[in-house]
Amino acid sequence: SSIKSTIFAHPEFVAFTTSMNANFAVWRDHHAKTLRELKHGFHAKDVVKILAEDLLGHYAGKPLMDNYAVYQHLMDYWAETMLDDCYLISIDGWKAETSRIIEKDKKGKEKDKGWICDLVPKALIVARYFAKEQAAIETRQAELDVVTASLAELEEEHGGEEGFLGALDKIAKAEVNARLKELDAEQMKAAPRNGVLKAAEPSARYLAKPASAAEEEAAEREVLQRWLSLAENETALKRALREQEAALDKLAYEKYPKLSEDEIKALVVDDKWMAHLSDAIHGELDRASQALTGRVRELAERYATPVPKLAAEIATLTARVEEQLKLMGTAWK
Repeated sequence: SSIKSTIFAHPEFVAFTTSMNANFAVWRDHHAKTLRELKHGFHAKDVVKILAEDLLGHYAGKPLMDNYAVYQHLMDYWAETMLDDCYLISIDGWKAETSRIIEKDKKGKEKDKGWICDLVPKALIVARYFAKEQAAIETRQAELDVVTASLAELEEEHGGEEGFLGALDKIAKAEVNARLKELDAEQMKAAPRNGVLKAAEPSARYLAKPASAAEEEAAEREVLQRWLSLAENETALKRALREQEAALDKLAYEKYPKLSEDEIKALVVDDKWMAHLSDAIHGELDRASQALTGRVRELAERYATPVPKLAAEIATLTARVEEQLKLMGTAWK
């Protein structure tokens, strides 16, 4: 179980990983500079030829690394994304222009579905300039996930045929409020004329099997109030999340016209192209490490039992076979 962690922490493997990272950094820094210098009207085929041939030679002979696998990562990304990006730059230059996404419904009416920028996707703008706002959205989303999970858990626990929520026609805010009003009315009818009613305090846990009608009513009220609280919290969090996302979308959209050419180059070359290739090549490092781990594990399992122990087991089994053969009136020669 500790083979993988031992390999990853071993000084030789750490040194190997460091050297491979440095190896990619050399190639990246050299070609990033070249890519930033691309001018209007350049030929995309000339670019990929230089990148691919140099990358193939750059990883030739490197231990545990297949230079053709690294090369293929570049070619796949070129066909998927970089070729189109290079065509855009060759035709329009280093421009990051947004366009609206207009769709038509079945009646032919056009609907605005937002905006897009092919050369510089919104995610790159957000990551570089609005990381704080994105982090706040992720925090709010995490809060929403917790509340949604709690709500689902409550509905599952009490939503069966015999559950408090399952008794409702529909698990919805209106139904829950209506049932709470019924409980209030029932409590008022059952209360003494001169008595003083006191609201039931929610307990820390739900009562699975109430011992009396009063306890059952208190338990039902607690479940309903708990559901109502969670549902309202979920609605509020969803509304806040939508507002934050809309605000971030507006910030990102308004950022594009303000981008300088150097900023666009940094976003495309560094944050988009080279970042993707770096992740892909690091994937090859992971593949190599997994292969190494698998091979060591295979050897460990193969030689887990010492030869003397195997020989002793063989001798024991041989003696048993010979004994059985003698009982059968035969002999082993």
